Amino acid sequence: QVQLVESGGGLVQAGGSLRLSCAASGRTFSSYHMGWFRQAPGKEREFVAAINWSGRSTSYADSVKGRFTISRDNAKNTVYLQMNNLKPEDTAVYYCAAQLTGRWIATQLEKYDYWGQGSQVTVSS
Repeated sequence: QVQLVESGGGLVQAGGSLRLSCAASGRTFSSYHMGWFRQAPGKEREFVAAINWSGRSTSYADSVKGRFTISRDNAKNTVYLQMNNLKPEDTAVYYCAAQLTGRWIATQLEKYDYWGQGSQVTVSS
């Protein structure tokens, strides 16, 4: 069992920055990969970024590459998503998720086993 709690969402103007945090509890945090997904109104949930258990390997959606950075602190059981140069199209509910199995980090929703409750990010133009 893994519990995930996101924080750090909010309202920001276009071009601004936000940092999301996701605190994990339950299983040993350094034993599994982590991902961030988002879901805009009327759209399907989509992959944003992922990081492997050690933090040495990351993956990003093309839409956020160069603007978002995923990182993790295994000593604090926390994964972060630093979002810079935000755009109105980044407006969505952001979810962190835990991938407990698989050697490589995944971009598909179905590969993730546990999900947080979501954090709203709104970017105004």
